[in-house]
Amino acid sequence: MVDIKRDIELLYEIGSLRNVPRGWRQHLAVDCASDLEHTMRVMYLALALARREGAGNEELIMKMALTHDVAETRTADHSIVQKVYVEEHEEEALHDMLAGTSLTNLEDVVRLYRERTTIEAKLVKDADNLDIDLELKELEEQGHQLPKKWAGYRRLVRDKKLYTTAAKQFWDEIQSSDPSSWVLTTNKWVKVPTAGT
Repeated sequence: MVDIKRDIELLYEIGSLRNVPRGWRQHLAVDCASDLEHTMRVMYLALALARREGAGNEELIMKMALTHDVAETRTADHSIVQKVYVEEHEEEALHDMLAGTSLTNLEDVVRLYRERTTIEAKLVKDADNLDIDLELKELEEQGHQLPKKWAGYRRLVRDKKLYTTAAKQFWDEIQSSDPSSWVLTTNKWVKVPTAGT
């Protein structure tokens, strides 16, 4: 029988993802989403991609998306610069993190994600990449120069790193999207004709 204390410890550890800054914050001085915030949007994005692609087991996709960066509670999130020099031991960290909990089977889910041999793993990796493009659009909205500087690099990601047609379509649409359009079309001035009268 699994000790419930280990499950509770794991839940606290997962909560600590909200305190893990993304690696690019250090090098680029941008206020970006935490690991936990990134993970949440990746999950929804992966589900949207799966439905547009017409493929994938949604339960497995959600598990992969929720766990794709969970070991970063122990390893931290490394930037594209740090990854040149740092050897991460995420498999060991994940094993130790899940040991003695009810969720040890998630090691298999993360392993499958890292292998990128299934459509589910490819969809989640596409979502992981596309979340960066969404965040860059949000930064652009705030007047940040980083999106312009990274435009060529992100185009390379679109052309060479995205696996699915749905992801490439999303990438194309994101480039001309307006991060605040949803606010402008669903606020009280539009939805409630008598507002302010």
